[in-house]
Amino acid sequence: MGMLCAVSFNRYGRLYYLDPGEFRPQVGDRVLVPTDDGPEVAECVWAPQWVSEDTDGFPKIVGLADEEDLRRDELLRKRKAEAKVASKRLIREHGLPMKVVAVDHVLGAESGGSGRTTIYFTAPHRVDFRALVRDLGATLHCRVELRQLSARDSARVQGGIGSCGRDLCCATFLNDFEPVTIRMAKDQDLPLNPLRISGACGRLMCCLKYEHPLYQRFHESAPAVGSRVSTPAGEGKVVGHSVPKDSVTVRLDADGSRSMCSRADVCGSRQAHDQHYTP
Repeated sequence: MGMLCAVSFNRYGRLYYLDPGEFRPQVGDRVLVPTDDGPEVAECVWAPQWVSEDTDGFPKIVGLADEEDLRRDELLRKRKAEAKVASKRLIREHGLPMKVVAVDHVLGAESGGSGRTTIYFTAPHRVDFRALVRDLGATLHCRVELRQLSARDSARVQGGIGSCGRDLCCATFLNDFEPVTIRMAKDQDLPLNPLRISGACGRLMCCLKYEHPLYQRFHESAPAVGSRVSTPAGEGKVVGHSVPKDSVTVRLDADGSRSMCSRADVCGSRQAHDQHYTP
């Protein structure tokens, strides 16, 4: 059991959970977060609270940001904005089919040092950007790296709102992209319309995988559509499934009416168990 707090580097951006250690930042406070390129300023969006999980593996807050840290963060944001404007202008001049998605900048040893700028972009195919890198380096007076992102990574970086009305999963809590197949949509009886089952990235929605194990377990034990079963209301034929309700719809032989029964009531193994143990 330990304490955790949540911070974000951008407003409405991805949340990162950290161990506050000896510090007790409040919502809205600026804190220093350890990164590969050194401590960076982030905003506390969830004050430290006790949690039941083990917090040993979470990174710890370096400290509270002071005026010097805030000035450095403001300079960093200014350099990012300048790099984004310059990269878009030079891409148009070179006539390259590229779209700038995000810009990252690392200051040099001194606040006024050259540092390094990384520009993330998307493109329909591989792009020869060697001339662009040279012009960017001369314009920004620092080392420049260009990295091409996939459609899913682009959605993660940019963020957005999904068809469910909530922030994109990849931009909030998903750490890795797991394979999603059209078979998952079929198993869940979803319309195979690309507009209905595709996310903001244009690929199959990641949430198709969330409930798929539940559908798999249901279909392993539930009688198939068209099979004959015995229900508490009488004999009949299975005409439908309702996985969220864990039930099947049966058309009764007696009067042709439809009856919704629990999966356990029509499961062969459950019926055999009841026949054997019920006096």
